[in-house]
Amino acid sequence: MLRILKIGSAFIGVIVGAGFASGQEILQYFTSFGYLGILGALVSTILFAYLGFILLKLGSRTRTTSHKEVIYQICGPYLGRVVDYIIIFTLFGVGVVMLAGAGSILQQQFGVTPFIGSLLMAILVIATVMLNVDKVVAVIGSVTPFLIVAIVVIGIYSIFTMDMSFAALEPIAASQKSTLPNWFIAGVNYASFNIALGAAMALVMGGAEKNERTAATGGFLGGLGLGVLILISNLAIFSKIDVVAAYDMPMLKIVDEISPILAVAMSIILFGMIFNTAVGMFYAFAARLIDMKKSVKKTGMFITVTVGVGFAASFFGFTKLVAFFYPLIGYLGLLLIAALIVAPFRFFRKPKADKTKAMDNGKFV
Repeated sequence: MLRILKIGSAFIGVIVGAGFASGQEILQYFTSFGYLGILGALVSTILFAYLGFILLKLGSRTRTTSHKEVIYQICGPYLGRVVDYIIIFTLFGVGVVMLAGAGSILQQQFGVTPFIGSLLMAILVIATVMLNVDKVVAVIGSVTPFLIVAIVVIGIYSIFTMDMSFAALEPIAASQKSTLPNWFIAGVNYASFNIALGAAMALVMGGAEKNERTAATGGFLGGLGLGVLILISNLAIFSKIDVVAAYDMPMLKIVDEISPILAVAMSIILFGMIFNTAVGMFYAFAARLIDMKKSVKKTGMFITVTVGVGFAASFFGFTKLVAFFYPLIGYLGLLLIAALIVAPFRFFRKPKADKTKAMDNGKFV
């Protein structure tokens, strides 16, 4: 059971990054639709639980060390190539957003120029990605419980200290900008985006777990837990939308209302969650493009250059990057969602031996 919880925690940790932990994603995807945003969050929860189950099960079944082989098997050689490129784009794009988010946290809470926070995050990511996958999973999973506790506490505080009723806050919430057309598409798009960004690392985590049932159960619980956190975060921001709407980090602003000291602690937790996702993104990105076990020197150079380019791109700004990258990736990720939904019918009904065959240029050999 402990292993299941560890995998579930790591799955949450990979997906929960700058946008989610700060509340900016939740504000744009759910709170901006008022009451209907709650339904959107429920749609995402259902998808997260199912897709988390499938991803970890696929990873464990194939013992994969990179998402490529699994994606080609469930999508075929042609669609697989498209989905593979979408994932590669997602990994790098979200990594950039994480670096920008690190800068925003230190700026909002401590008044430090974003350059410092983003640079610090870049250095930490480069150092950590050099570790093996088991150590990366351990690092990712270790911070997640603190975030879960923090979000639950913030949710309870926000609801019980509301200055206005939800009915009065509804028009304020609905007036917030969103690039999504309605609550249902927002819910599907959010799950699609997050699965696109988390699929690569989730498959690698599943591949590191020999027990297929343990991996699958961990993925299911992780997806379900993620959905619950979305609902709590949405209610917390909704109940304080009149106060937090103008901030890059709505959740951090709520904590600052409780206590400046707690806000410092929350800043550290948020920084840790951003670090989690940044490590997951850049690790999976590197694992897809190079053999990380072959040459430590080559791996180090590749990671340093990749994170360095991401650091430069992060100066477009956190909120703008979230608004642009996340919906775009969500729409592109629908291809992966469709493939994962039908995966049990095409993949798991076959004998296990058929899934572990090598591939050459996208074809089974």
